Amino acid sequence: MISQGGGSQPLWRRDGKELFYISMDGKAMAAPVSTGPTFQRGGPPAALFATPISDAGFALLNGRWAVMPDGRKFLINWVLTEAASC
Repeated sequence: MISQGGGSQPLWRRDGKELFYISMDGKAMAAPVSTGPTFQRGGPPAALFATPISDAGFALLNGRWAVMPDGRKFLINWVLTEAASC
């Protein structure tokens, strides 16, 4: 088990060394992993940043975010509900 409190929408870093997911409270999480002869968790997951994606009720809505191959940048797809003030 990777997450310690649930989560969804998992994404792999291209080299397979991290697994990213959205926590139940909407945080982007990163979990180091080892994919050698056996799959192992490399340490506890770390919160990266808060997202507008809430896992509660949206577990089936995959595709709302993407990770760049190096695992350092993310794209998040969501609809703004208010006009931004200038």
